[in-house]
Formats: sequence, C-alpha cells, structure tokens
Amino acid sequence: MRGPHNIWRLIRTGATLERTGAMRVVLDAFDAPPSLRAAARALGWPFKWLGYKGDPAMPPATRALTALGPAYIKFGQVLSTRPDVVGDELADQLRVLQDKLPPFPIEVAKATLARELGVDPDGVFMDFSPPVAAASIAQVHKARLAVNGEAVAVKVLRPRIESAFRRDIDAFYLAARMIEILSPSSRRLRPMDVIAHFEGVVKGELDLRLESSAASEFTDNTRGDKGFRTPKVVWPLSAKRVMTLGWAEGIPMGDNAALDAAGHDRKALSERVLQLFLRHALRDGYFHGDMHQGNLKVAPNGDIIAYDFGIMGQIDEYTRRVYAEILFGFIRRDYKRVAEVHFEAGYVPADRDVDEFARALRSVGEPIFGMDATRISMGRLLNYLFEVTERFGMETRTELLLLQRTMVVVEGVARSLNPQMNIWEVAQPVVEDYIKNSIGPRAVASDLARTAKVLTRFGPRLPGLVEAALIRQASPPPPRPRAPWIRPALWAAFGGALGASLAVGAGSLF
Repeated sequence: MRGPHNIWRLIRTGATLERTGAMRVVLDAFDAPPSLRAAARALGWPFKWLGYKGDPAMPPATRALTALGPAYIKFGQVLSTRPDVVGDELADQLRVLQDKLPPFPIEVAKATLARELGVDPDGVFMDFSPPVAAASIAQVHKARLAVNGEAVAVKVLRPRIESAFRRDIDAFYLAARMIEILSPSSRRLRPMDVIAHFEGVVKGELDLRLESSAASEFTDNTRGDKGFRTPKVVWPLSAKRVMTLGWAEGIPMGDNAALDAAGHDRKALSERVLQLFLRHALRDGYFHGDMHQGNLKVAPNGDIIAYDFGIMGQIDEYTRRVYAEILFGFIRRDYKRVAEVHFEAGYVPADRDVDEFARALRSVGEPIFGMDATRISMGRLLNYLFEVTERFGMETRTELLLLQRTMVVVEGVARSLNPQMNIWEVAQPVVEDYIKNSIGPRAVASDLARTAKVLTRFGPRLPGLVEAALIRQASPPPPRPRAPWIRPALWAAFGGALGASLAVGAGSLF
C-alpha cells in the first residue's frame, strides 16, 4: 500500500511548491532551463489545489517545506547556509527553518518528560519556559534545576515525529528509484544508497540517548581546543525522547549585528569555525555534522559554543588520510598527486589514465585559484570535481557524503561572518599540520609503534599461529568429499564406455 501513497506524496510535493509560490523561487535559485521549468509547472499546476498554503506570514519556500515534513525541512536547513549556491532570496527564506518553526504546546512537552523520566517535571525543573527554539524534529525549553538552580536546556522530541519522518523517507526512496529508472547515467551516484545514508544519519536524531552519548564523546575529544566548548550532558534527566544539557549563553552566530555590537571579531570567528571543523574531522575522525548558524553561539568571552549533536560524522583513519592528501594536493596545486590518491584509494577505476585524470583535475583547480578571495568556494570546487569524476567513472562515496556536505555548510557559515575569507589560506595550516603528523615520518613511526603493540599483545600466541600456518601451507589439500552415488556412477560410466568400445571392435572384425 505504500507505493500509491508515496506517488501521491510526490505529487503533493510539486503541488505544494506551486501553491505556496515556492516553485518559482526554487527554479530561479537553481537557474533551471526553460524545458525543466515548463515540465515542473505542468506537473504541479493541475494538482496545486491539493497543496497547503500554511502561515501567510512565512516566506514561500519556508511554508512549502514546513508543510512537506521533517526530511524536507532538514534539507532546507542545509541550503539556508549557502546563498552562493541558491541565491540570497531563497537562503533568507530558508534560514527561519533552523530554529523558528511552530512549537507544540508546553503541556505536551511536560507530559513527555513525565513519561520518559518517570518524574514530576514541576518538581525537578524550576522556571520551565515556553519553547525558545523549535526545529524540525524537536524543540528546546530553558529551565533551572530545582536541586541547585543551574540553567539547563531541555530538548523534547516532537509528538509522532517518527511516523512523520518514515513517510518522508519512503517518498524519498521512491523518488530515488524513479531517478535510477529514468536516468541510467545517474546510477553511478547510487541514489538509493544516498537516501539510505541520509536515513541512517537522521534516525540518530530520533533517539536522544544517542545524541547524549555523541555530545559526551565530542566534549571529551575537543576539551583542549582553544576558543571552543560544548554544554555538558545532565545524564539523570536524559532519555530516548528527552535530553538535558547545560545552558549555552551567547549570541547566535547568524546575528552579525549583535556580534558587532558586542565587539566580537567576525573575521577571527570565521577562520576559527572553519579550522575547528577541519581539525575535528582530520584529527579525531569525529565531527559535528550539522554546523549551521542555528547550532552555534558565541559566548561573551568569544568562545564558539556548539550544540545539537543529533548528526555526527565519523570517518576512519585511512579515509582521513586520503581526504587530507586530496585537500593538500589542491592547496599545493599538485594535481598529479591528487589524481594518484584517487587511484590509490580505488575511487577511480584502475583502467583509466592517471595523467589524463590529473589534467582534468587541473581544469577544476586552476580557474578557482585564479579567482579573488570572495569567489573561492569549496562548494564550487566540489561541483566541478563532481563533474570531472563522473567522466572517469567514479562512484559516489557514501562514507564521505556527510563530510563533504558539512564542509559546504561550514564554509557557508564562515562566509556569512566574513565574505572576504580565503578558504584555502585558512584551511592550509590545519591540513599541513595533519599531513605532518599523520602521513610523514612521524606517522610511520606511530604506525610501527601501534603494530608492535598489537604483536606484543599476541606475542604468546605467535609461535603457535606461525606453526599452524606453516603446517597448512605444507600439507596437501584433503580430497574433496564425494556423494555416495559418485563411485557407482563412475563405474557404470566406465562399464558403458568399455562395452561400447568392445562392440565397435567386434563389428570391425566381422
């Protein structure tokens, strides 16, 4: 029964965009060709009466995505940080999606607290406020702990959010399947795998116990990072649908006027937020995967405070080294090395020409390096790189999707603080430091030390393991077992062949 429901939902998507006036904004933002504009309007117009107008005070794109559900809203949050990609008009309309959606009643939130924590909310919390932020999956209340008066943020999932998200993701799967059928060239992008990856990431947001654990681990990893901090988890008051954190007091990073009035250096903040993300991704392999302005504040002392840990990214050490070498190669304009790294990692099929691929990468990098600082963009680089790798048969790397997406988002945040930022100059010291520690002679020594540690742990068993391996190598393989009918069948075949040959011989004698 899901098939017709999902088709109907895709029709409603187009109809809602048309009815709210968002269709024109979206098509203009992506500079859609006339043929696509005509097709989109033709599909949406007959059904636009099915759409939902929503709050007329909201901008068209915000109204459309709010009506369509949480998965659409999450996608809109990402686009809101990239005015260089979608244009200023659409980015401004989508920015409200970060933390200003319609809230659910405070009584519903308290009922969830009582059910999840098994306590009386009025006895545990003082000054439990109306929602201070309402996003696509949860909303946040400010309160004080009755035991000591400490200010905390209490995050509560929206009612029935799991079923709402399930409907959205099912429709996304249908759309991905249709893309694969209608556009065979898109299969290298593995649209179904992309949606599965997105589903897995966002499902983590639907269990706040996982988010609490992620917040705790992230805090431990970043404890020594100067100018950066995270609120602590209040574990006794956290559960599957409720999470309690220390309150983060500061100015939202998207409020440039307030940052200027408070005397903060926006140029320094823009550089720090980008370098922090790269450091977390490369050094720790564990990074905040949703670093838009709605999840970042600036403390009175200038520290950057990150919160909302529902989407966290993790990459293994080998992939981090590959990613760092690719970035470092572009920074140094060593396109041959960037090409070799792609081949060594298996990202590009081995039967392609590495020199030709290097020349193609040069066509990506050189135009960008020739631009002034205001136009150099990681988002533009990824778009160009995407086009080139498609020609060489590179498949989408699902393990890098979140890393690449977050890199684009963080760049958008940094540019909103300082439009003149040169992303390469800011990224270079972090990448160089990682290369020095993880790929150079120091890294070789570290790898050998880790290998020695493993060998030491298995030391008592090594003689036996080596002896068993040598015995297996020297011993002939055992005969393959045969079914009980094999031997009679062989004898029958032999007898038949012998009888036939005797018959032929007898015939030749006569």
